[in-house]
Amino acid sequence: MPELHPSRSPAELFGDSPPHWLEKSAFNRPDFDAEAYISSLRSFVPLENLSVELQAHVNSLQAELVDLINRDYADFVSLTAQLVDVDAAAARMREPLVEFRGKVAALRTAVDASLASLLAGLRQRAAAEQAREVIELLIDSAHVVSKVEKLIKELPSTPTDWSTVDDVPAEKGTLAEINTSGTSIRETQSILLERIASEMNRLKFYVSHSEGLPFLENMKKRIHEATSSLDGSLGHCFVNGLEHRDANAIYNCLRAYAAIDSTTAAEELFGKTIVSPLIQKVISHDSPVVGGVSSELLEGDYQQIMDFITNDCKFLLDISSSANSGLHVFDFLANSILKEVLLSIQKGKPGAFSPGRPTEFLKNYKSSMLFLDYLEGYCASRSAVTKFRSAPVYVDFMRQWNVGVYFSLRFQEIAGTLDSVLTVGSIALVDDLNDNEGKDHKLLMRQSVGLMESLRSCWNEDVVVFSSADKFLRLSLQLISRFSSWLSSGLEARKAHHLSSNSTTNSGWAIAADVEDFIYVMHDVRLLISELTSGFLANVIRYLESCSADVLDIVKESILHAAKSLEDSVPAIMDAMIEGTAVKCIEDLKHLKGITATYRMTNKLPVRHSPYVSGVLRPLKAFIDGDRVSHLTNEARHELLLGIAERITIRYHDFAADVVNVARKTETSLLRLRQGAQRRVGASSDTVDNNISDTEKICMQIFLDIQEYGRNLAALGIRAADIPAYRSLWQLVAPEDRQTEIVF
Repeated sequence: MPELHPSRSPAELFGDSPPHWLEKSAFNRPDFDAEAYISSLRSFVPLENLSVELQAHVNSLQAELVDLINRDYADFVSLTAQLVDVDAAAARMREPLVEFRGKVAALRTAVDASLASLLAGLRQRAAAEQAREVIELLIDSAHVVSKVEKLIKELPSTPTDWSTVDDVPAEKGTLAEINTSGTSIRETQSILLERIASEMNRLKFYVSHSEGLPFLENMKKRIHEATSSLDGSLGHCFVNGLEHRDANAIYNCLRAYAAIDSTTAAEELFGKTIVSPLIQKVISHDSPVVGGVSSELLEGDYQQIMDFITNDCKFLLDISSSANSGLHVFDFLANSILKEVLLSIQKGKPGAFSPGRPTEFLKNYKSSMLFLDYLEGYCASRSAVTKFRSAPVYVDFMRQWNVGVYFSLRFQEIAGTLDSVLTVGSIALVDDLNDNEGKDHKLLMRQSVGLMESLRSCWNEDVVVFSSADKFLRLSLQLISRFSSWLSSGLEARKAHHLSSNSTTNSGWAIAADVEDFIYVMHDVRLLISELTSGFLANVIRYLESCSADVLDIVKESILHAAKSLEDSVPAIMDAMIEGTAVKCIEDLKHLKGITATYRMTNKLPVRHSPYVSGVLRPLKAFIDGDRVSHLTNEARHELLLGIAERITIRYHDFAADVVNVARKTETSLLRLRQGAQRRVGASSDTVDNNISDTEKICMQIFLDIQEYGRNLAALGIRAADIPAYRSLWQLVAPEDRQTEIVF
């Protein structure tokens, strides 16, 4: 066959090699992506060049393919000649495979038949097993019913028989067999009842597992009769054992009740037959009337009930709480004793739960809590206490005591008392104010006395309830805050000299009060702070000592913070006294302006201090020498004296500076007018006036005055040189040769 001659590429014809950017090996990669490849090349190769080179590459590949065919053409031709009788060979290979497939199908059919037969046999076996179990269950149920009926026949048939059970001789049969150990008939009966209860428990199990079977449906009447007979006989035996204090019989009866899961029946029976008659002897359903008034106090009743419990119920409580007895399922404390007590109180003394009479309510509440503590003393473990407290009867009993309403009434009573005192439009003093004995340790104002009495009432044993201690603590803080607000609002109103439209509530008292009255305020506030941070705080911590350390720290911090609000008002009180006294003293300083008229346009020179100086400190001296100042501490007295002196001196300096400045301005104006007049008449303006100016005379007079003022301050124990305003005043009016040293 002639060789093929495909068209050659320009590169092959002219011997040109492909460019270096055309990587032919990239076309053979499994993840080759034409679009990505072209995108990577088009950034530096024009598309026309790229198309030409790719076409050249395609032509070269076609040429190589033609060369391969031409080179191996003989082998391609001989390949078709060697393929002879291919279908026969395939048929020979298919035959064993078909045969093997048939054998596998036959084997699978045989296995499926065997499996189906086996499964059918297993189902028959399971059905037979289930039928056998049902038959055995029915047989056992019938046997148990018959056994229970037989055992019940051994029991006394009427309640009268149980009352004389000790006198009845044991007959032949089951009772005689049980009584061979020489036990009493009552104990023997209880053992038999426990045995019957055990069988009844088995019967309940059988009935629960054979629900809806016709055989058991037919036996329901017999089972019901047996259950009723057991309940009646067990109840009679239990009551008889309680009446005769037969511990063994009671123990067996309780185990029987536990076996049939009828603990409630035992608890109700004990409550009605033993507990209820005892409680009604103490709290009759017909309330007793003493002196025409129904007695609602429970303290004495609880004491009698506790005596009854100790004498008549303790033996049963000890039996039910004995270790390893399995009788922990009973809760006679809650469901028998507490239940009957609650019922008796509700019927006999319903007013005991009413918070409308707070004093009686609190006594009854505390007595009830002590009674509950007494009952918890019979709990053998912590888990028993938890179980007792979670009982519905316990929860219902606690719900009867509406402590929230009680606190609301106490809140209105305590807060209302303080509020009525604080709404007075003036400072009210206590009656024994003139009693000098221990006056430094007594509150002087009715307002502060009312606060302290209210705070003590919050934590009085006859008021506070431990379960609501957080509420009483909050009330205490509110009382302190109320007093602090009354104090601060009054001081602010006095400072602003503004009379509130409702001057009899918060601010009117401070505006209407004399300066001396604030001595009482200062004394009481300091005494309140001392009491809050010492005695009152210790009393609260002592009452809450059973709480955790973190709780006590929070309580202490809150009370100290409340006391801090009172302490913050002390500077304002001191400022009110300082300002009030200083205002009285400053009245005489107004005469300082008369010095200008005295020395203007005269040759008179000052020789002594002005008369007004003696009256400046007269109100301060009267204030300090008054009897009320004795209520202040020495430190407070000195601070007050120094503050008033500083305030007066500041105003003194301001008045003096105004007078001197006005005098200098006036003198300057007159000098300017005089010089202008001299220029107009042709006189020489260089004439020197050797006379002392009015300003100098005024300064000399003020200088004499402040020296006397300094001596008066020294008489009160105050060094004038220590007051910055006095030093400024001295430098304002003192001669140049006396500026550096203050001496008078």
